[in-house]
Amino acid sequence: MSDLAAVVAELMPIVRADLERLVRIPSVAFPGFPAAPVHEAAQATLEILRDAGAPAELLEIPGAPPAVWAQVDGPPGAPTVLLYAHYDIQPAGDEAAWDSPPFEPTERDGRLYGRGTADDKCGVALHAGTLRAFGGTPPVTVKVVIEGEEETGGGSFMDYVAAHPERFAADVVVVADGGNWKVGEPTLTTTLRGICQIDVEVRTLEGPVHSGLYGGAVPDALIALSRVLASLHDEHGDVAVVGLAGGPWDGRPVEEEVLREGARVLEGVDLVGTDSIAARLYTRPSITAIGIDAPAMEGATNAIVPVARARVSVRLAPTETDPAAAQRTVMAHLMEHAPWGVQVSCVPGEIARGAVLAADGSGAQAARRALHGAYGKEAVAVGSGGAIPLCVTLAQTLPDADIVLWGACDDGARIHAANESVDLGDLERATLAQALLLQELASAAPPA
Repeated sequence: MSDLAAVVAELMPIVRADLERLVRIPSVAFPGFPAAPVHEAAQATLEILRDAGAPAELLEIPGAPPAVWAQVDGPPGAPTVLLYAHYDIQPAGDEAAWDSPPFEPTERDGRLYGRGTADDKCGVALHAGTLRAFGGTPPVTVKVVIEGEEETGGGSFMDYVAAHPERFAADVVVVADGGNWKVGEPTLTTTLRGICQIDVEVRTLEGPVHSGLYGGAVPDALIALSRVLASLHDEHGDVAVVGLAGGPWDGRPVEEEVLREGARVLEGVDLVGTDSIAARLYTRPSITAIGIDAPAMEGATNAIVPVARARVSVRLAPTETDPAAAQRTVMAHLMEHAPWGVQVSCVPGEIARGAVLAADGSGAQAARRALHGAYGKEAVAVGSGGAIPLCVTLAQTLPDADIVLWGACDDGARIHAANESVDLGDLERATLAQALLLQELASAAPPA
């Protein structure tokens, strides 16, 4: 292991250069953003993998940006490992909120800042670094796929995976789109919550009317919508929708002070819910109003609001196998809790299942040994409150494969927010862990 650690340490300037090259490309794949940077990032990813010794090529994905594919064959009879990441990113948002330009990678206090440094261009650099550690001749067969629509949730790449199972067949799948619960703390993610979205609309009037003339008798749509949304939780903040179930969490607990610091909860604000914090985050449902359409305060008039809309995002327990049924349950709740006979309509949005990843398979056990070798301590299991639908697709398409979800991200990475960053020390340790994983799988394989 010491030899491999020395090799990885010597490679880190190249790994960092690969990451910085990608971060400089604003590869936002959402509609309304230019397509050229997305294709530029795909081409850069292809070149990085080729430089690492992999014969990379572009895969045309119908309805989506191209994916980058490579396969490096190992010795006869060796296991096959599929490495996954994505090169598309979230928009930078308000650049004034960044302490340094989002597309100019900048180091501060051992962290590299820039959009995509953690989510998930570090995954691309991680995979390339793993191949470089073996001089392009890994001890197992390695397949690499880097997609370009993960952030948009378009689903075209997942459809491609499901339609071409033979291309992605592997004994172990490594999804480098996770990370450690804290810098320097080796972590495996073992559960993922699902998701469903609903747009709810409340109507009370054909058009706005004067609040002085009719207020007190005529219902306001925004007030009615507020009451509908408030019905989704009880007085403790637990989800109050009958039929949405959750389960216990038996992995690493989450300390309240760590959560408060990571989420930047304001002083004096209580947390919501009554189960353990980890269960609330990982294995129980949660509901959030993520957007609202109503008159803006600027320019508002003294009128009763005739129509108001909200987008409701529901995180589902990892064990929920039918997100469409859960979505219908929430829509029925919204309709049933409309006050004063107001008109309520619901439009279903995206859905995705959660997943429970095997924590005791041979791949997961090898991953734990690799993490111990790279970090010098035992790995812990955490859940993810977010959804990674591809993991479900991979689990369904490759039912015999172990899925390992990890990465170089950490609790301070601020993914999807301003000042996103990756810890450069963890990037090195994650690269070493992944190289050690390939060694572990090769040594555990039966003779050809």
